[in-house]
Amino acid sequence: MTDHPDDVLLVGGTRTPFSRFGGALREVPSVDIAAFAMRAAMEQAGIRPEDVDEVYSGVTIPSEESLEGSIPARVAMLRAGIPEDRLSLTIDRACCSSMTAAHLGTRAIRAGEADVVLIGGADNMGRAAFLMNPTIRWGIKRGGPKLKDPMAEPGADIGGKPVAVDAGEVAVEHGVTREEADEFALRSHQTYFEAKARGFYDGEITPITHDLGDLAEDEGPRADSSLERLARLRTIFDGPLVTPGNAPGQDTGGCYVVLARRRWVEERGLTPLARIAGLGSAARAPREIPVAPADAINRALGASGWDLDSIDGFEINEAFSCVPLVSARVLADGRTEVEKRVLDRLNVNGGAVAMGHPPGASGARILLTLARQLAAQGGGRGVASICGGLGQGDAAALEAVG
Repeated sequence: MTDHPDDVLLVGGTRTPFSRFGGALREVPSVDIAAFAMRAAMEQAGIRPEDVDEVYSGVTIPSEESLEGSIPARVAMLRAGIPEDRLSLTIDRACCSSMTAAHLGTRAIRAGEADVVLIGGADNMGRAAFLMNPTIRWGIKRGGPKLKDPMAEPGADIGGKPVAVDAGEVAVEHGVTREEADEFALRSHQTYFEAKARGFYDGEITPITHDLGDLAEDEGPRADSSLERLARLRTIFDGPLVTPGNAPGQDTGGCYVVLARRRWVEERGLTPLARIAGLGSAARAPREIPVAPADAINRALGASGWDLDSIDGFEINEAFSCVPLVSARVLADGRTEVEKRVLDRLNVNGGAVAMGHPPGASGARILLTLARQLAAQGGGRGVASICGGLGQGDAAALEAVG
């Protein structure tokens, strides 16, 4: 494809290390994590705060964000030093949030509304506040106040089953076994440490410093993980497949990426990583969480004019290890050799089961990881996709540049 001055380019970005539930960052507000990661992303990409036209920031834990007030995207943007006359939007589309931010940022540039957009997200799941019955505002006539833990059974509080049960049941329906899920979980840890050993994450992670907690490296990956240990774990909520070992934790962290118009990038002599070639979104039945990324990928490929065989790298977020397994199977549509090809090119630097899954940040994280992987392998095409609550999925197709 011929370069176009209005192409949307991924210039660069960074993420914080991801902290475990109750880990080193457990007391750091997500809005502070966001502000830190915004500043770091702008510095890494070689742009100034005043260059940013718009900010789209994903969050997914309202009971945590509200502890610092409302409109966290605006607050984080100002704390990051971005001028006060720039636009911002807080997005809550569950785990899709920061990939949705990438979609909205791309649309703003394509529409001629912006030249430079900062997209990403941050969450601190362990800091989620317990919720009290709202009638306490008007006085309690009898009995004590009741508390709700928003982190107790995600998905079940809106009339369904916990998402871990839904995902596991749908995976079983697609022929994925507990053994396969555990094997993929182990692979997540192993490939993460292989990538770390060759220095892949040196350019992706910016150590975070804060009065309430510092962290230099991801806390989640386990070098001592094994199939034997994973097999001994009981499933979550008595579901058929998902365990604490083949799922990520309830994690903390932030990730931001700079998108910009090609003309703007070239005028400033910046070196981008990738071009946004196509976007895709999908929504299915709420329980069909593991299938949604495949639908979104197919739509992103259609928008880019590419086919599955032309893709050199895949990132599918490991909301549970069964999610990329199901998505790869759906993409292959019964073709065993295609399914193997997808899996061989999927999450080659590890995934969320190992490094963690702060849901507001994960969409931007897989986008950044994919762009950096394409650059590391000398070019090519890739697609990143993530599922979100109640059967949603977002994806983006990237082509390496530079």
